Amino acid sequence: MADVHSYETRSYNMSRIRDRNTKPEECVRKYLFAQGLRYRKNDDRYPGKPDVVFPKYKTVVFINGCFWHKHLGCKYFILPQTNTEFWCKKLESNRQRDQRNFTRLRISGWRVLIVWECELRKSSQTETLTRLYNEIISEKTPEICLI
Repeated sequence: MADVHSYETRSYNMSRIRDRNTKPEECVRKYLFAQGLRYRKNDDRYPGKPDVVFPKYKTVVFINGCFWHKHLGCKYFILPQTNTEFWCKKLESNRQRDQRNFTRLRISGWRVLIVWECELRKSSQTETLTRLYNEIISEKTPEICLI
């Protein structure tokens, strides 16, 4: 099946996809700042360039898009029907890269928290952000935590 958009339209659409300062990231950062937490954002000194870094709590937060990070079991993750082989490899390599980065951070003693884009929808946003805040300020041992 051919693409429904022209090359120029598809190129423009893809150029609008941002890798930082997305709406979910801004939502999380504004909430945490309002709660009194101070952080660094997109700090490239750490593996995977976490979206939010809390040095005081030795915690990093990744705000993952359901499509780009292959959120399995999510109703918002839909594998494209065209060029499926390319997308399978691309999205799986994203997941594997994420896992390598999470492992490197955990070995360095950092707690890794992951917030999925679908968890920040209006119906569950307040609950998700509250859990995230409580997880950040808790004194748990380093681990990967899906919020």
